[in-house]
Amino acid sequence: MGGGKKQSPAQAEKSQTAEAGKKDGQKKGDRKDQKPKTNISVIIDENQAMNFIKGAKVFTVQELSRQTNVKVSAANALLQTLLKKGAVKRIGGYSGHHIYVPA
Repeated sequence: MGGGKKQSPAQAEKSQTAEAGKKDGQKKGDRKDQKPKTNISVIIDENQAMNFIKGAKVFTVQELSRQTNVKVSAANALLQTLLKKGAVKRIGGYSGHHIYVPA
């Protein structure tokens, strides 16, 4: 019942120009002015991190990130490398909230 609302002349003009743009080969999701993605690298002061790790009985990724003033993802990356080297040991936790001890 009932049809669509009649468009104003300005809206009709906009829809016509949009349809003309689609015919040129552009899709709705394509954008001309997309900026290339840049890789963001965060440098952790490993000396500060190791001092915190050696002084703690147990710690989590969140505590390490808070102490070294970096994001949790950067602290987690450091912990994963230390875990592979054997400098720390995972003793508990679950689902990304693990508890570590210095080895």
